[in-house]
Amino acid sequence: MKIIRAKDYNDMSRKAANIISAQVILKPDSVLGLATGSSPIGIYEQLIKWYNKGDVDFGECTTFNLDEYRGLTAYHDQSYHYFMHKNFFDAINVPESRINLPDGAQMDAERECERYDAAIQAAGGIDLQLLGMGLNGHIGFNEPDDYFSKGTHCVDLTESTIEANKRFFESADDVPRQAYTMGVQTIMLARRIVIVVSGENKADIVRQAFFGPVTPRVPASILQLHTDVSVVADEAALSKSMDLL
Repeated sequence: MKIIRAKDYNDMSRKAANIISAQVILKPDSVLGLATGSSPIGIYEQLIKWYNKGDVDFGECTTFNLDEYRGLTAYHDQSYHYFMHKNFFDAINVPESRINLPDGAQMDAERECERYDAAIQAAGGIDLQLLGMGLNGHIGFNEPDDYFSKGTHCVDLTESTIEANKRFFESADDVPRQAYTMGVQTIMLARRIVIVVSGENKADIVRQAFFGPVTPRVPASILQLHTDVSVVADEAALSKSMDLL
């Protein structure tokens, strides 16, 4: 596990974007695993700038997003389909046919999860997976549990995750209670992983996840066992781990 220290959120975003752009430049037909939420927005903004300058071309890439709310259509303004198009896809040249997200409108969970895993396998697996991390150590929507999940599955969101996401909705009552998410095993099968963490409120979980024991109670801790993980974290997020670096 490689720890890359950044000064602040903007520096973190640029450093992570550097890794992703290098991946695409060296392998133009890369399969990218992408994330949503506030953490990767700065990364997408930086990648768009480099795309507009002609420094990076996404025309041969294929993308798979980590997750999607169950029960939201692609056109709902809080769906991750909508988020990704607004914040990234509409500004670059990934072909629409190569953009993949779980279908939140598909209420047959078993069918949708099997479809998504089959699509990832058919694409040859994920070359680089971008992750954020929740306050409880979740990656994707893989919440603390008694075991690590395997393939894509439907999860019940915890109250802490609902609370963290309610700022995007009119109220907490409007936040969906379930989501489709790649499983931990699916994430770990990615050939390379980049996880970004920013802010003092993440300092405790950074120490637990990356310097503590590997446990499904802290899902991100499993990343310690991956052979190619870069943790890009700002000074605030690393503030309680400096004695271990």
